[in-house]
Amino acid sequence: MSSVTSEQTTTDPAKAPQERVSAAVRREQILAAASQVFGERGYIGATTDQVAQAAGISQPYVVRMFGSKENLFVEVLGRALQKLLDAFRAALARSEEAGDDLEARMTRLGAAYADLIVDRGILMSLMQGFVAGHEPAIGAKSRAGIMELYTLLRNEAGFEPDLIVDFLAHGMLFNTLIAMRMLEQYDSDDACIPELLAHTFRTKLDVVMNVVVGQPDAASAAEAIRARTTA
Repeated sequence: MSSVTSEQTTTDPAKAPQERVSAAVRREQILAAASQVFGERGYIGATTDQVAQAAGISQPYVVRMFGSKENLFVEVLGRALQKLLDAFRAALARSEEAGDDLEARMTRLGAAYADLIVDRGILMSLMQGFVAGHEPAIGAKSRAGIMELYTLLRNEAGFEPDLIVDFLAHGMLFNTLIAMRMLEQYDSDDACIPELLAHTFRTKLDVVMNVVVGQPDAASAAEAIRARTTA
């Protein structure tokens, strides 16, 4: 009998053994799942087992790849920061091509930040990273990320320090309102709530309503909020 293996004799690509998922692809799958889990539960509340379940793999595999929950969270935070920086640099490239003035450039960057809400784990992971900043490794990553962001806005976007502070403060409010589920109170009897939402999320209010609240008719809900603020 021939000793040639089935792998050697297979010529039909459709029947060939499937390739194993590469480590890089699997790593991104885990980080994406961890971003959601940490974003919802926080660093303390989340477990590597929950991350493994969300990623559809075994918990020992997560530990083997990242070593510890802290290492995994630092990687998640780094991923979120990099996606934010990449989004800003892409927006700045479009701004330069369009010949934007300073105000238009700031508006474009704000819109790029709001668009990240489609991957809710990104912004929520950033929030959780700042909250857990008292942890040595997490704090170091958070501080380095904030300063890289500040440097980008200063040196690449051309913002003055006071404008950078205002821009970052607005972004923090954006995150805070999402984290505290304020958007779910959009139809509150308190007229100040829709006013706050409208002025915080601005032209991206319908996008945020759709992604965060799951409002089926987000555009109508957003329009109703705006109408209440101008009545």
